[in-house]
Amino acid sequence: MIPFSYYKDKFLQFISLERNYSNNTSLNYDVDLREFDEFLKEQKMTDIKRIDYFFLRRFLGRLSEKGISKRSVSRKISTLKSFFKFLMREGEVLNNPAASLIYPRLDKVLPKFMTEPQIAMVLELPDTNDIWGIRDKSILEFLYSTGARVSEIADTKINDVDFIAGIVKVKGKGRKERLLPLGNPAIKALKAYMDLRTDKNAALFINHRLTKITDRGLRNIIERYIKKAAIKFKLSPHVFRHTFATHLLEHGADLRSVQELLGHSSIATTQVYTHLTIDSLKRIYEKAHPRAK
Repeated sequence: MIPFSYYKDKFLQFISLERNYSNNTSLNYDVDLREFDEFLKEQKMTDIKRIDYFFLRRFLGRLSEKGISKRSVSRKISTLKSFFKFLMREGEVLNNPAASLIYPRLDKVLPKFMTEPQIAMVLELPDTNDIWGIRDKSILEFLYSTGARVSEIADTKINDVDFIAGIVKVKGKGRKERLLPLGNPAIKALKAYMDLRTDKNAALFINHRLTKITDRGLRNIIERYIKKAAIKFKLSPHVFRHTFATHLLEHGADLRSVQELLGHSSIATTQVYTHLTIDSLKRIYEKAHPRAK
């Protein structure tokens, strides 16, 4: 009997090489399918062709018993749908048992963001007396200026930055490229960092070993400064992206433009930020409408 790991590895190779999925996405699929494999072994299910809708429902029920969040369950359903769709295409199974699985209704969680005074404070935290503080300053400015994902920044190369035009090319989900504007503070910070670089590494940001900084390395740097800022609520590195989008909308940017800048495939994903700008809209309304007061 062919082991499940054979199908898993074949699927992961497909999404990586043919679909150009990011390393992070491939890693998430791998984690989800490993967990599914553990359930298969527990249930002594050795024939992938015998897996049906009801078997997958039992797997999801087990996840719920473990207290796994609805968002995580939703991701695992998406993984199973994609995995079995691939197996059908390859002729390994006759149908997709995950096709009828229903995603759980997710509670709407509004993303947290920093106010303009808070982000201004965070951007001034790095000690710019040495190259590593100057690097950190440029990382933070880059994040707020572009709204790019941490994983996108980790993969950015020096040649991706056009200092004269003030734009940078990043590769998002599905390896889709997009051009992002760079504000003057970010350009100034990056130039200060580049002027001190003597290595030959092509990566825009490097670590103390002079090698390309990793996604995890970037997150550690960002988390350190967020913690240092002592902002009262808990924030993740993604807060720079949320802050970028929120501040653009507060200052009059249209939703479609913000969608393009964030690299969202659906405008519905971007619309969550409109809920965060209601206070700003109220202020505009009170100022502009004759009957507001």
